[in-house]
Amino acid sequence: MPPATPELISPRSPRVLAARRLAKRNFRGKERLFLAEGPQAVREAAGHLAGGAATLVELFATLEAAERYADIVGAARDAGARVHLAAEQVIADISTTVTPQGLVGVCRFLDTPFEEVLAARPRLVALLANVRDPGNAGTVLRCADAAGAEAVVLTDASVDVYNPKAVRASVGSLFHLPVAVGVPVEHAVEGLRAAGVRVLAADGAGDRDLDDELDKGTMGGPTAWVFGNEAWGLPEETRALTDAVVRVPIHGKAESLNLATAAAVCLYASARAQRAAGGCRSVTGN
Repeated sequence: MPPATPELISPRSPRVLAARRLAKRNFRGKERLFLAEGPQAVREAAGHLAGGAATLVELFATLEAAERYADIVGAARDAGARVHLAAEQVIADISTTVTPQGLVGVCRFLDTPFEEVLAARPRLVALLANVRDPGNAGTVLRCADAAGAEAVVLTDASVDVYNPKAVRASVGSLFHLPVAVGVPVEHAVEGLRAAGVRVLAADGAGDRDLDDELDKGTMGGPTAWVFGNEAWGLPEETRALTDAVVRVPIHGKAESLNLATAAAVCLYASARAQRAAGGCRSVTGN
């Protein structure tokens, strides 16, 4: 049972100030630490290893959250994390959300070197080129995880994957698959192609139609999808690096699809084609 009173009651405690600074990218980079908020993210962090060490190093929890999520707090302690029972105002001060859920974890960076991604011979990869919105980046990461991708790669011009909004949007998927960061787009495309991966650019102005590619049976091999900026898509020089530029067909009257929706369609199309045995079947089938 937790004690009747929290041990951290001042937002100006050194531990609290250190955690709060991780909301800023420069401090995250310096400390190689980031924040994971809410029960789902903290649960995943508690069971994750980064470089052989426990990813979760510290947990702040309100008394109510510690009681409600006693299993998560126990898992954090088992992982060796320092657990601090904190006043609600302290959690609100650390949290970057409007309505905190009472649990905030401090985690080690967990990105994977790009060379390790290539060495694993991935069959499905999401490559984020110049994606700037952290919510979109986290959602694409979640889509890639759900579709069974083996890795997500963020170019050096993309948002910080450890941005609190990106971490929240991934809903724990950040802890599920290798993520390489800071890779120049030319190096990423060349490396993937050398590893036997076909590189496709997803673009609404593409000269190839996703439905046609599926019908022709060209989608079954190892594939990396390149997704561009939310506002202006992929520049011509990036499209030129890829093996083909593919558009998601719009059968209704919608002008376009947003980035995360288009990514989900493309990744699931590849996942289905890769899992097909004598014809297409659902990615969720046995």
